[in-house]
Amino acid sequence: MFPAFNKVLVANRGEIAVRIIRAARELGLTTVAVYSDADAESLAVQMADEAVRIGPAHASKSYLSMDAVLQAALDTGAGAVHPGYGFLSENAAFAERVEQAGLVFVGPTPHAIRTMGDKAAARAAAMAAGVPTVPGSVGVVEDAEEAVALARGIGYPIMIKASAGGGGRGIRVAADEAALRQQFVLATTEAQAAFGHGAVYLERFIRRARHIEVQILGDGQQVLHCFERECSLQRRRQKVWEEAPSAAIDAATRAALCESALRLARAVSYRGAGTLEYLYDEDTGEYFFIEMNTRIQVEHPITEMVTGIDLVREMLRVALGHPLSLRQEDIRLQGAAIEVRINAENPAKGFAPSPGRVSGLRVPGGPGVRFDSMLYAGYTVPAYYDSLLGKLIVHDVDRPSALRRLRRALRELQVEGVQTTLPLHQALSCDPDVVAARFHTGFLESWLTDNPLQTPSTESVA
Repeated sequence: MFPAFNKVLVANRGEIAVRIIRAARELGLTTVAVYSDADAESLAVQMADEAVRIGPAHASKSYLSMDAVLQAALDTGAGAVHPGYGFLSENAAFAERVEQAGLVFVGPTPHAIRTMGDKAAARAAAMAAGVPTVPGSVGVVEDAEEAVALARGIGYPIMIKASAGGGGRGIRVAADEAALRQQFVLATTEAQAAFGHGAVYLERFIRRARHIEVQILGDGQQVLHCFERECSLQRRRQKVWEEAPSAAIDAATRAALCESALRLARAVSYRGAGTLEYLYDEDTGEYFFIEMNTRIQVEHPITEMVTGIDLVREMLRVALGHPLSLRQEDIRLQGAAIEVRINAENPAKGFAPSPGRVSGLRVPGGPGVRFDSMLYAGYTVPAYYDSLLGKLIVHDVDRPSALRRLRRALRELQVEGVQTTLPLHQALSCDPDVVAARFHTGFLESWLTDNPLQTPSTESVA
């Protein structure tokens, strides 16, 4: 049982920091925001009860500094640390240091992070739990020669994936042996540079896969699932558009998929919110576990919309020492939800970053519309971090109705002063294949080649 606390430090920035502050306040908790020099005027800083500067703009010297974050928690008397997503959220060493300091880490145990956060270890755990995995290496592959030998049994094309990867980085695809030798070196080098750990493993490459993930919640004793999300619309393996539930799977597949996620989560006595990601082969009806994210996900709001569960609040309740407030039979799918990510990027110019001052903002409203963001008129979007500005989420009785609501909300949303990805989502929401849910993980890259977007004539349309 965890010690009770009344103050939580949010070890993150942007929209997820705002989201956590809101959930904590609804539980009667005092909040502490941390910020870099680039985020001194951020909405999270303005909303929190207290705010502490932890370093200069570069994340390596601020949001990724364990010492700075922990010192801020200790100096303010915070009893818990919520890591959000990204930065230190899946760092087992950080979770250990938080607990060693006598604080509560709002998330899974260091053991669960270490086991499930390492993709090769998670794959081995899945196999032990009887969860289907993509054919590939059992663990880490030591060198190119071993990779070539294994690939003969797995088959081509084959993926080389960083064991410590995330966010679509550290992944290469090889079509034959010569390409595998070349890409193996590049993949290990890239993994070392990006994650400080060059280990990689192999998986069979499924050409027309759908990316489906299962949301789970645990309290260390019991684990529940909150159904699945479809995240197949991706650019450079970065999610762009997410839906719940998936239009690609039937009720029987959904039940089997979610049960497999529970088996794996139970194997590590999972605590907090987590997501198990799968590839679904629509041609064969097979699904394969690929990795687990031991944290809250960017796309968690669509699950909240179709289940009515506040996932962040549930995380905080568990951290406070309470058991889950739900039973599996209490969790039911209600309608359909779609989330589109609004980034400070110009899709007409190769998605070039577009930092700058937000001179005006109009947020859509009405039934079933939610905009999770850290934006306000006068805010300056910094150039140092991920370009995500916010997430537009809609919910309605079914997918066609949700799509119509999304089109309406996209027309209402205006961000002045910076270019955004709004034109991309306006176009996708009307595309016949997207409307019919005929897409896979490679769809968007091809779609962008065939559907060049134009820079809006006025910034007020963003």
